[in-house]
Amino acid sequence: MILIKAIILGIVEGATEFLPVSSTGHLILLEQWLPLKGSPGFAETFMIVIQLPAIFAVMLYFRERLFPFHRDADFLAACRLWIKIIVAFYPAALLGVLLGDTIEAWFFNPFSIAVALVAGGGALLYLESAPRATRFEHVADIGIGVAFAIGVFQCLAMIPGTSRSAATIIGAMILGASRPAAAEFSFFLAVPTMLGATAYKTFKTGLDLSVGEWALIAVGGITAFLTAYLVVAVFMNYISRNNFKPFGKYRIALGVCILLLLLVGGL
Repeated sequence: MILIKAIILGIVEGATEFLPVSSTGHLILLEQWLPLKGSPGFAETFMIVIQLPAIFAVMLYFRERLFPFHRDADFLAACRLWIKIIVAFYPAALLGVLLGDTIEAWFFNPFSIAVALVAGGGALLYLESAPRATRFEHVADIGIGVAFAIGVFQCLAMIPGTSRSAATIIGAMILGASRPAAAEFSFFLAVPTMLGATAYKTFKTGLDLSVGEWALIAVGGITAFLTAYLVVAVFMNYISRNNFKPFGKYRIALGVCILLLLLVGGL
């Protein structure tokens, strides 16, 4: 049974980490219904470590854009892209080190997560309904200043339930990016952000687990990798022709679901 739990959690992590729907909101529900039992800290370490394969899936999918020395890459374009990514990464990295634990202590609870889900869903619906001029059709059109501003929006994702993907996509679109450009830059920015966050949290929690527990993490990680790669591919194809309204509606529905569960004592 615990193997099935690891697979399900890997699928959920891979499917929700890069979509604007909040992986945290989903994992909170799953932790209630599918708790991972093991040594102290196992469940937390499992959730942290399986993020790495999901990140690797994004890096593999966008390898020609992200790696300057890839045989099919445009070296200068990749270098320019990384400058923007690093600039955008800086605000969340700084705030995370200074206030990350405090913000998590204040907001990491089902009620705050539900409110953040509903608020983010409302923002997506409003953004898709309001008139909006597109200034940046492609990621290459985004300048350093705009990249930094998107990074500031990413700081909102430190509030659990907001979704790192939603915060950066909403920020990029407010600043004038097209839907595909906003989604792509969000994926690119996820690489240093999630690598840094995973390394920091792993350092805090430690890695003192049994062989069997590491095997479960490996299963969850492989599942997360395969799921994330498929989701990114499908999502990029979808968003080139559609909008974010379904994700906004889904977020609101999930947030309301969590609030109702809180009301009846289910969480």
